Order: sequence, then structure tokens, then C-alpha cells
Amino acid sequence: MPRSLLAALLLSSAGAAFAQTPSAPAQVQAQTPAERLRRLFHDSDEANLRRNPITAIFRGDYRYADRLGDFGSDAYNDAERQAAEEDLAALRAIDRNALNPTDRIAYDVFEYQRNDDLGDLQPDVLALTRVRPLNHFTGFHTFYPSFASGQSAAPFRNVADYENNVRRHRQFIIVMDRAIVRFREGLASGVLETKLTIRNVIGQLDTQLASAPEESPFAGPLAMFPDSVPEAERARLRTELLTVIGDGIYPSYRRLRDFLQNEYLPRARDGAGLVHMQGGDRLYARLVRQNTTLPMTADEVHALGLREVARNRAEMEAIQRRVGYRGTLRQFFDYLRTDPRFAAASRDEMREGYYAIGRRVDQRIGEIFSTLPRGRLEIREVEGFRERNASTGQYRPGNPDGSRPGVFYYNAYDLPSRRTHGMEALYLHEGAPGHHFQIALANENEALPSFMRFGGNTAYVEGWGLYAETLWDELGMETDPYQRFGGINADQYRAIRLVVDTGIHARGWTREQAIRYVLDNSGLSETQATTEVERYIANPGQALAYKIGQLTILRLRAEAERALGRRFDLRDFHAQVLMTGALPMTVLERKVRDWIAARLRG
Repeated sequence: MPRSLLAALLLSSAGAAFAQTPSAPAQVQAQTPAERLRRLFHDSDEANLRRNPITAIFRGDYRYADRLGDFGSDAYNDAERQAAEEDLAALRAIDRNALNPTDRIAYDVFEYQRNDDLGDLQPDVLALTRVRPLNHFTGFHTFYPSFASGQSAAPFRNVADYENNVRRHRQFIIVMDRAIVRFREGLASGVLETKLTIRNVIGQLDTQLASAPEESPFAGPLAMFPDSVPEAERARLRTELLTVIGDGIYPSYRRLRDFLQNEYLPRARDGAGLVHMQGGDRLYARLVRQNTTLPMTADEVHALGLREVARNRAEMEAIQRRVGYRGTLRQFFDYLRTDPRFAAASRDEMREGYYAIGRRVDQRIGEIFSTLPRGRLEIREVEGFRERNASTGQYRPGNPDGSRPGVFYYNAYDLPSRRTHGMEALYLHEGAPGHHFQIALANENEALPSFMRFGGNTAYVEGWGLYAETLWDELGMETDPYQRFGGINADQYRAIRLVVDTGIHARGWTREQAIRYVLDNSGLSETQATTEVERYIANPGQALAYKIGQLTILRLRAEAERALGRRFDLRDFHAQVLMTGALPMTVLERKVRDWIAARLRG
């Protein structure tokens, strides 16, 4: 899946300096460097939306809603590569020194992102990635059913929307069949997915195929015809949709499922980590740099993780003593994993618990943030067809105009394993003031160029989410020692990720070894630990971003507090971090330090 789409799954003094001019005629030659920069941003974004129609749909732009995108094809990759090269050439023709400070931030972010995109599209990298087109954690086979269900970004306002939905389905079938072609290329080249991830994908496909077409998520729009769809059209649209599901999508799922089971799985690799894959060491080194946005090595990340794990263990032991639990820390973990008092009695009780947490956060959030998102935040349970392999919580962005809310998804699969003492930290991360604030505030800020409103990098996005968990005190959360333990535990398993992800992909750890390390050093249940480890196996390097991003933001806050003393304003600091979109860590460091210097001068 292209990163622009994943980002869709994603106001300081920037203001007018970032203002775009989308209606300016293309034939008008911009004269100043700033005008040329804005024109480049606009033209690049327009071209990107044409190549990536789903990205446009997630932004509420339905000009290309009859298309899905030619994902996974050579032509698609070639077009993306050419666009990145042309964008960088145009950018380098603009004199950065002639720009004001805020435009330089935009220049630097655009350059960073397009260079990173270009790196992903080099033939030697594609040879290691495109032949592994999906796994159980990310892939069109699980993304698309939710997207097309009528509960996501795809519009169902009128007859044309329903017809466009069927057109996208026909293209989705092509994308699914293309995945088989790419997997076969990997079989020929020796670049293979793991047996673990392929078995999980087969299970996901089996789960979807077990439902009748009319009961599948794809049929969801049939239960929500708006008044604008005439009764006379509904029977035709129903027939067309059920036909393309039953005669097209389901057979494509079966083809993929049977290919993976009969041809691919016997030859998939046994080793979980990239260290066991041809070219994997080189790819993982790139993924470490890409996901941290810093020049770090796997060994440096591993060592940092060990230090953070030790620090959190000490805090956990302090809480153990505070609540008077006698025994080892491991026994305390087992107690928290198994005692019924820490389990929701029902899915309804879990949902109501998250509603209550949201209300408490809303009462205090204005004390530490100067700007709140206009868009609503909804709380929903992860859908049944994907809950088994889904993470503990997720956020899905809403529309910039607020017509579709942002959604915090919580996972209730294997309900007894979902411990209530982790609920507050999860809400702070995925909901408010975590991903909902970071993504919605950027999306709603029309003064930013589109690549900064809707783009991003994992270190910033997940770093902010994890930083948001540290605001428990300011927001009146985690006053109960067990909820505070849940907050430390949440931070701990992000620290563990630094150790386990590098352990798996650079040091050859097994799945079982990684799960044991998680259980020995955190209060996660075995179900959660297994899901987490299998996620790291499927998505190498992504898990490193959380802690690296969080520690960078915390370090910058500490620098500002020391330098500014009584002049430090937490609301202003948060505005500096949030209101120019997702910045690479190096750019964020420069921006915050410039802000500190300006405050000291002024």
C-alpha cells in the first residue's frame, strides 16, 4: 500500500506563509521563490491525487471516485518514481535562502518526504518489497472491505456513488490477482514472506469467505440507501453489487487463498526476521532510518530499548510495593493478567468505559491545548472480520470538513485478555489528545500545503501518540495506582518494541523468544503479546517509531522548560509541535529550538 494511503489511514506563525492558491491558472508564471514553492506544492498534490484516488477520497475529494488506483503495477511504480524525481528537480530550482523561516520548514519537509519516497521506489528496494505485497497486518485484502463497507471514507450519497463503488470493486479484483503475480516473482527470486504471516493471511481470507456475499462488509451499503437513491434504482444497484461480490471479489479471494495455501506456504521462509530473508539486512537498515527519521542503527536502537525497559521496570516495582502485592514482578504481571477484577464483564461494559474516559478528558483538554479539533471523535469496536489480528487500538481519520468523524477503534477480541487497567493510556494515545488531535488539527489547517496537512512520518505520528500518554497527570488520568500501572505498562511495551523489533530483524530472535521477552517485562496478556510480536514480524521497523518520536518530543519539551523557565507555556509548546503537521524529527528539533530562541529574544 502506498505511504500516501497509509497516512490517510492516516497554527503558529506559519499562517499565510503556507497559504495555497489552488485556483491560480497554471499558465501564470510565479515570480517569487515563495510563489514558485506554493505552485510546486499545489501541482504535486494534484498529480498525487490523480495517481492515488483513495487518498483523495479520504480527504473528501471525489473527483476520481470511480477509480481505485493501479497499485502494485510496474506502471504505477514508474509513475510514482518519475513524480518524485520531477518534484525534487523543481524544488532544487527554488532558492531556499530566499524563503522566510516558515517556508523553509515546508521546503525541508517536502524535500525529506520526496527523497524518502524516491528511495522506496528504487529497483533494488522494490525487489525486496513489491514481491511481498501483503501480510496479515497490512494489505488491501483487509483494508478494502472496511473502506467499501459504508462505514469508512467511500461515499454513498447518490446513484453515481453506488455505481462508482462497483467500478472500484472490479479494479480491486485486478489488484488481488496482481498480488499473486508478485508473490510468484518472489518465489522465483528467493525473496519470501514468512510462514507465520502467510498462515495468518489465509486465516483472514477464510474468515471473510465464510460469510455469504450479502452478509459481507462489501454489502453494507445496501442497508443504507439514502433518499437520493430512487426506489426504482435500488433493485438494479443491489443486483450489480451482489453480483460483483459473489462472482468477482469472492472468487479472487479464493484464488489468492488457494495459491498461498498450496503453492506459496510450502516455500515461505521459516525465520521470522528480515535477517533470514535475502537482502533483509539491507532493507532493515533502511527501515530503521525511515521509521525513526534519524540516523540510527539497529544496535543503537536495541541498546536504547534495554535502558528504557529497565527504567520502566523500576517504576512498575514501585507501584507493586505501593499496592502491597507480595511476590515477584513477574507474579504481579500474572496477577494483573488473570484476576477478574481487571477484565471487562462484557463488550458493552468496555465500550461504556471508553465513553467515560473520553468525557473526563474533554473536561480538562482545553487547559493544555490552545486549539482543539473541529471534527468529532467517535469510539467504535474493531469489526469482527479483522479483530483477531488487529492491534489493541487504532485511529482512523475523519474528513477535513468534519462531515465524517475521526474514529478510535478498540479491540475486544478475546475479551478476558483485554485488561481494563490499560484503557486510559490507550484512549490518550489513539483518541484525544493523541492521534485525533495530531491528525485532525493538521487536516483542518487550510493554511498548510496539502502534503503537510495529509502526509506524515511514523516517528512523528506515533511519537506524538505516545507523548500524549505522558499527559495523564495534566488531564487528571491514572489517579488509581492500577491505571497508572497501565500507563507505565503501555510505555513499557513501546520500549520493549525497540528491543524485540531489532532482536527479531537484526539478531535472529524467534517468535517464541520475542513473546517470552514481552511477557517477562510487561503486564500484557499472552494474546496481546502474541498479536504485538506477530505485528513486528509483519511490519519491520514501524514499531521503533513510537519510542524514538516520544523521547524526541519529551527532550525538546525539557529543553524549552529549562531555557524559558517561567516563560514556558505548555499550550504554546504543543502548538509549536502540532500546528505545522507531521515533521521529521530533525526538522521538528530545528523548529522548536528556533521558537525557544525567539522567545528568549522577545
